[in-house]
Amino acid sequence: MNILDEIIEVKKEEVKELRKKYSIKSFSEFEFYNLKSISLFDKIKSKDDISIIAEIKKASPSKGIIRENFNHFEIAEIYFKESVDAVSVLTDKKFFMGSINFLNDIAKIKDVPLLRKDFIIDEYQIFEAKAFGADIVLLICEALSKSQIKDLTLIANEIGLEVLLELHSQDQLEKINFEINKLIGANNRNLKDFSVDLSTTAKISNQLPKDIILVSESGIKGKEDIDYLRKTNASAVLVGEQFMSSKNIQLSLEAMKDWCSNES
Repeated sequence: MNILDEIIEVKKEEVKELRKKYSIKSFSEFEFYNLKSISLFDKIKSKDDISIIAEIKKASPSKGIIRENFNHFEIAEIYFKESVDAVSVLTDKKFFMGSINFLNDIAKIKDVPLLRKDFIIDEYQIFEAKAFGADIVLLICEALSKSQIKDLTLIANEIGLEVLLELHSQDQLEKINFEINKLIGANNRNLKDFSVDLSTTAKISNQLPKDIILVSESGIKGKEDIDYLRKTNASAVLVGEQFMSSKNIQLSLEAMKDWCSNES
């Protein structure tokens, strides 16, 4: 069993508990459920520069604890102050030491879209995401069937959420209906062994329709990485570990913004 399979088994148990705790109707009683979401698609589409989705995560299965002095609220405040285009919040508890409450806390001060970053396999997780303040949810092709991707995407859209549909390999492309999934993430990290290869973005970008917005995810650290991705059709980058491992998040983010500017 690889790490992705292990994570999915844990998610199945978490969904069982979630279904015991809430009903679908109960989510509509939450503050954020009835508020209009902020569009990541429109945000990226309106920019000439490469957009930055800055991630908040304390740990990962491959690295362990990435940031010892971790305060999700303070990190979010830095991201908002530096005008990132969106913030990704890890909500998985067991493998990434995240929390759905992190999302809820940050939603109270957000002025850009929030992405719930988790391993979503069930509609309850999508309703929960909306209730706790997300604007976008992540779906992972490698973790879902073609029909699951379609069904979960339509459910998310119906309640006002966008979907960032992530894939690692080109063989997952046949699962995607590009009429409803126009925000695609190319994960440079192999979810089975956690190796990283930026050429994954280039290979996937060559197979996408022209009206699709492509986000390059994982392993993005320096100017040379941005220069490489600039040659692909990537319109945005999702960066987490680079910021989380930095002694000064603000300075690290300022450098990334400079590299992503078309004037650099």
